[in-house]
Formats: sequence, structure tokens, C-alpha cells
Amino acid sequence: SALHQSLNALLARHEVLRTHFAVHDGQPVQVIQPDFVLEMPVIDLSALPAQEREAEAQRLASQEAVRPFDLARGPVVRASLVRLDAREHRLLVTIHHIASDGWSISVMVRELAAFYRQFSGNEPTQLAPLPIQYADFSVWQRQWLHGDVLEKELGWWRNQLAGAPAAIELPTDRPRPAVQTYNGAVLPFTLSTELTQAVKALAQRENATPFMVLLAGWQVLLSRYSRQDDISVGSPIANRNRAETEGLIGFFVNTLVHRARINPEHSFRELLTHTRASTLAAFEHQDIPFEKLVEELQPQRDLSRSPLFQVSFVYQNTPDEDLDLPGLELDVLTSELHSAKFDLFLGMSEVGGKLQGALDYNSDLFDASTVERMARHFTSLLTEATTHVDQPLHSLKLLSATETQTLLSDFQGEHVRYPEDATLHSLFEAQA
Repeated sequence: SALHQSLNALLARHEVLRTHFAVHDGQPVQVIQPDFVLEMPVIDLSALPAQEREAEAQRLASQEAVRPFDLARGPVVRASLVRLDAREHRLLVTIHHIASDGWSISVMVRELAAFYRQFSGNEPTQLAPLPIQYADFSVWQRQWLHGDVLEKELGWWRNQLAGAPAAIELPTDRPRPAVQTYNGAVLPFTLSTELTQAVKALAQRENATPFMVLLAGWQVLLSRYSRQDDISVGSPIANRNRAETEGLIGFFVNTLVHRARINPEHSFRELLTHTRASTLAAFEHQDIPFEKLVEELQPQRDLSRSPLFQVSFVYQNTPDEDLDLPGLELDVLTSELHSAKFDLFLGMSEVGGKLQGALDYNSDLFDASTVERMARHFTSLLTEATTHVDQPLHSLKLLSATETQTLLSDFQGEHVRYPEDATLHSLFEAQA
């Protein structure tokens, strides 16, 4: 009962969770329901044999995750509670991306905990009133982002992306389907404590951030793989650069395109300087919605690829909230449902003093072994770049000692002496 009350108190506090999207005169409009009660059905699996409960709970979670929303009627959020036994439950909360983003989840967890403490009778809630609602932000953005302001922002992006290649041509394990697919898998990997400290130390010395160091390394790797020197990488940004938006649930996140021109003769230090400057400039022009940018730039569309970029990178530093509720022990469960929005998506975050990576990849394009090798190459490249920061980019090694041995020795096979007077074509003929 306290949990159900807490969820509905959260909806009462945040209008966006009580909003559906109707069409009026051909335009979408936000319709906020003043009195909406969220149902929280309890699905009891305790009667099943113990070995079957976990599989059924996973099946229910996956089924819930792909169940569509009706945005025209709402709601944009669903919740259900799966009862495994008297002491273990799973709470499934599904929110449409139109009403939420990664930062919003942290807000939701923090406030749900505050309401639960209140309704379970332990303490009054300490939440301050919200200064604005998401609809207020929507109105402000629409009023501000038009006319000269809009044209100035678009002009900067037109100049930034002028002449950029339409696609990054990575070597794939299978032919690219005619229409983009979204079947995906994820490969986790970890950078050592030493390499993590080296990345952070280099960022500090160069007045940069770990995001900039990792982005520069990722773009060098992509350049090596694609044999292209003009690389565009997409990156989500929280886009909460005003204090009033920090405590709101809503879709604020935007996507920026980071373009790098890789000169193999330049050092990693020089590339990092350019990456820092271009990243800060992109942050200054982050208010243009990515969809508006695509609409205005009108890139050549290809059903087999996403526009402007096909590879993405994120350094996740949204605030983590500890789940601490009276009488409960809580864990966040990872989703077993994997899809690929892009060809490749590299996510990095720091956990326990180490940089943790996750490579989400389109499994219709890449084999797991290829992505594993890519993660090793990224690690090797970062090690080289942070150790030999002033060496030319082309001299930074991707291969480990084991891979070098395999290529230069193991693949050679037996050394056979051929007749010195033999012609090359006769040797081919003898083989045939």
C-alpha cells in the first residue's frame, strides 16, 4: 500500500507523468490529466516451483518492456509488482522516453524513496515544491528557439557539419541490410585502475575532462578501423543547464554530433586540444533539438543507417541515488532486453575507481569476437595515447603483444626456400 501510494504521489508531483499527447489542428499538444491514478497490479508467482519463478519473472519483465504505449490516450508510465515469495518482490516500472530520460530516473528513485518513508509512517517528506513543470519548459523552449536565435544556432551547426561524410564505413562481419535493424547485444569491459588514473591525469594536465580524452581515443580507433580521417560521433547530453530543470522528470536529453578531423601526423595531445575546443563549442549550442537539426540540414537519407552519425559515445555521470527504504533491502536489476539504436554505442562510467565500458553493437553487422577485439584495441590505444601523448597518432599501437606475435609469426607458417631463378607467375601456376 505504501509503495502504491508513493508511485501516485510521484505522478501528482510531476505533471509529465500524467500527460498524454493529442493532435489539435494537425499539431501535437500536451494534455495534462489533473486526477490520474496509476494502477499497480501484483503478479503472484509464489505458487510456482522455485526454479521456474526466476525464468517467469524475466519473461514478464521482457514482455512488459516491449508492450507499446498509446501516447494519444496515455498513460506514459506503467508499474507492476511481481511477487516471488513472501520476502522477495520485483518492481517493474516502464516509462515512455517522451516523458523521461536517464537523469529523470535518478529523480524518480530519490523522490519515490522520500514518499515511501512518509507513507510507511516513518518520517515526513522533505521535498521542496517544484518551481516549474515540464510543460513550462516546453513553452519556454518554443518561445525562445525561433527567429534570429534559431537561425544563429542552426548556422553554427551548418558550418560545423559542412562537408562531413554521410557515413562511417566500418568493416562489418556481414553485409549491411537494406533497412536498418535494431537487433543488438552488449559487451562489458573494464579499464585497469592504472589506465583509469592515466586518463584522468591526462585530462587534468590538459585542462580537459575524462569525456574528452575517451572521445578522442574512440574517434582515433574509428578512424583506424574505417580508414577515414573525418569522423562524426553522436553523444547524448543531459541538457539541464538551468537550475529549475534539475529536479524535474521529463525528456530533456539532446544529442550532439562531435566531428573530428584526424591527422595521423598530429600527436594525441594536439587532437585532445582540438577535441576540447570543439566539445565546449558544441555544449554552447546544445539547445537545438537533434530532430530539428536533421530536419534543417536535410542530409541524404539512407534507410540502412541513422542520419549524421552511426556510432555513438556517452560518458555516464548522472547522479546515482542510493536505494535506502525502511524495512527493505534493494537492488537495481539490469535488463535482459538488448537492442541497438546505432551500429556501435560505447558507454563509459566510473565505478569503484575503474572506468567501466559497455559496447552495444548491432548483432546483424558484427560478431561478438569482433567487438571483443575492438574493446582490446581501444584499451591498447588509450594506454599508448596516455603514455606517449606527443607521438604521432599513426605510431600508436592497437595490437597487444599476443596479437602482434600472431600476425608477424604464427600466421607465417613454415619458411620454405624456393628456387631463386623461379618467376613469380610460375610459382602461382605451380600452386594452381
